[in-house]
Amino acid sequence: MKKYLLILTAILILGACARTSVVLTTEEKLAKADELFARGKYARAAELYGDVYFERQSASSARALMRQADSYFKINKFSEARFSYQEFAESFPTHPEVSTAVFRYAVCLYEESNGPQYDQTESMQAIDAFRRFMDKYPNSVLYDDALGYIKKGQYKLIEKKFLTGYTYYKMKDYSSALMYFKEVTDLGNSDRLDREALYYSAKLLRKQKLTDEAKEQFDKLVSKYPGSKEAKKLDKYFK
Repeated sequence: MKKYLLILTAILILGACARTSVVLTTEEKLAKADELFARGKYARAAELYGDVYFERQSASSARALMRQADSYFKINKFSEARFSYQEFAESFPTHPEVSTAVFRYAVCLYEESNGPQYDQTESMQAIDAFRRFMDKYPNSVLYDDALGYIKKGQYKLIEKKFLTGYTYYKMKDYSSALMYFKEVTDLGNSDRLDREALYYSAKLLRKQKLTDEAKEQFDKLVSKYPGSKEAKKLDKYFK
């Protein structure tokens, strides 16, 4: 008897659950996703926005896809965000938010890029993406932000050159090190990388007994960075 009662109870519970389960309409899912997004529940919001988009309701598909991308972006899921922004830009090229999607696609590439000590393929891809954005949307309010990202990406590429030169320096491959340091100093910037590249160039040229060339690099160092610790370190060798 107890066995039948347990079975009956289970059936009643399952039936109650089935009756209380609610199937949300597209509009209700979108509203729920918006609520979750406003509360900072971005992961759950992204799921619901994805459901809305895949239902392909013309009135809400574009908005759902863009907000799904924004949700991923908010929680630093840049790979997922990049895919959604790209799909948005390709699927809705005339949408008012398309320029924002193209910009954030480039931001995702930048955020996915490696540190300067590693391969810089993603950094170069990000720079190219920002340039395409600037060419296509020259009047965008995000234009200056894109330019800032390009500068940061380019600095990473310069830092990569410097670190490669420094690695060769530590390996005592002075010719290779000098080649990379020269690429840095030839840019004509005035910053830490330029200052240190001039320092190591002067130091290594002196080691190779190329006195005139070493003195030339030292003079540039003193002229651009008078009183710097690098200039002071080398001063005794070039009096």
